[in-house]
Amino acid sequence: MLLFASIAQTSPWHLLEMRAFDYLSTIAPPTRPADSPVIVAIDEPSMMEIGTQWPWPRSLHGELVTALRAAGARAIALDIIFAEPAADPAQDARLAAVLGPDVVLAGDEALIRTPHADQFVRTEPLAQLTTTGARIGIASVSLDADGVLRRVPAYHDGLARQLLDVAGRPAEIAAGEKLTQTFGPARTYDTVSYYQALHPDQFLPQDTFRGRTVIVGLSLQNAPTLDAAAADAFPTSDTLHSGRLVSGAEIQATLFDNLSAGLFIKPAGPLLRMLSIVGASVIAAIIARGETGWTTAQAALFVVGGAVVGAGLSLRYGRVFIPPLAPLGSFLLVCGVKASVDFAAERRRRRAITSAFSQYLAPAVVAKLAANPTMLKLGGERRVLTILFCDVRGFTTISEALKDDPEQLTTLINRLLTPLSDIVLESGGTIDKYIGDCIMAFWNAPLDVPDHAVRAVRAALAMLEAVDMLNGQLQAEAQDAGRDPPPSLRIGIGINTGACIVGNMGSTRRFDYSVLGDSVNLASRLEGESKNYGVPLLIGETTAALVRDTISVTELDRITVKGRTGLSAVFAVLPVHGNQ
Repeated sequence: MLLFASIAQTSPWHLLEMRAFDYLSTIAPPTRPADSPVIVAIDEPSMMEIGTQWPWPRSLHGELVTALRAAGARAIALDIIFAEPAADPAQDARLAAVLGPDVVLAGDEALIRTPHADQFVRTEPLAQLTTTGARIGIASVSLDADGVLRRVPAYHDGLARQLLDVAGRPAEIAAGEKLTQTFGPARTYDTVSYYQALHPDQFLPQDTFRGRTVIVGLSLQNAPTLDAAAADAFPTSDTLHSGRLVSGAEIQATLFDNLSAGLFIKPAGPLLRMLSIVGASVIAAIIARGETGWTTAQAALFVVGGAVVGAGLSLRYGRVFIPPLAPLGSFLLVCGVKASVDFAAERRRRRAITSAFSQYLAPAVVAKLAANPTMLKLGGERRVLTILFCDVRGFTTISEALKDDPEQLTTLINRLLTPLSDIVLESGGTIDKYIGDCIMAFWNAPLDVPDHAVRAVRAALAMLEAVDMLNGQLQAEAQDAGRDPPPSLRIGIGINTGACIVGNMGSTRRFDYSVLGDSVNLASRLEGESKNYGVPLLIGETTAALVRDTISVTELDRITVKGRTGLSAVFAVLPVHGNQ
């Protein structure tokens, strides 16, 4: 907020704000008043028709004033500076003779900078020309640093202000900076050529000048452009769209209408500008108070659009320009900082999830969780899971046989657990933990797996096949190496389905994603009972009910489980081809 409040005071930022003013003030500008001035243009056609080298004889300007007055013009401004006597004194006398209180003559004021001092030089018409009541109006204008005319000159005796008084339309104009409201590109105002105005009865419709204010001035190019040398022509806010300069006479007409109809625009004061920045920052803080996302982005776009529209409405109907760039910059900065913080937190959250789950979840599942962390409820939740326990049979005997070769024992166990773990992960299961030579896994957490019981049983059957394949490989390797074959590997598996508590469990310093519950205990008991029944795979009653439509099962017995009342049915899976 303070950053943009400070930046808004710099010249480059001020020019950006003025460019925003150009856009806003030229979108659907107000209609110029119906009685706005008529421009008499000293243009190329007039040069050709009159056939006299510029500057023209001053008596010719006197004829024009007489013709305009006869045609009913209420007030006439000559945006031509007659500062030096004519070569023929009679020319000055003839012009002075026709001038009167209904005429305003242009003056000029310029700032002359020297190494020693800055000096304002004021140039006024010959005193002889004002003896009959003609007024003097300063026609100088002020350009912004980018060379664009946007401001109403502050001269109390400016040409447009003097013309208002002469036309009988004095206006109470408060002091202070004012921005000009343009009404369109060059030649927006009613414009006639100088030679036509000399003889309006021949060239112009009747009553063209009746009751109107007339401004006479140079317009040496019909549509001067930025890259063309044009006398007394300036870029305005409309030049942004048209690329054309506006003649000085038409600019004076624009100033006349701005002052007479009160259409000029006041720049917002420091307090209002600061309030707009503070308000934008507060709105940004409200919008971004939670976690940022698409909803926040949509709200931000709505606010940005609303700020631009609000600035336009304030300019159009309140005639006050509240620069929207600093408030929008402050708004976007607050939202951007919050979005960056949230993005960094999201990245950390994703890395934490990836690190926590990559060891016991399939990569595809980890990717889903990282992309959508809301699918994972940390801290524990109640879910129906299918739990699997897989243990190596006779591991003590195997360890005893390989007691002199611990590396071979480690390699053997790793070769066994690797394919078994891969089968669990590929079937969408989660590896809870390794307990020595035992694997504990479950399905339906952290992501939903609708057919979790079927997947678990099929994974168990695939694990049995994988052990058979590994035994074949070990036998072949021993034979090729000329050594005794290792003991055959056998596994026992128990599977049960039921409600469990699943989540991150442990201490604040170390935890694991694990499951707790009676259903887990029954799955472990089934794995232990499998060797007593002489089958490699036992499943619980709930699991059997969920898979019997796709996998052949048969009830073996009913057993008593520690902590339970009554008997629990146990089922064997028939490893026929259709089960795969």
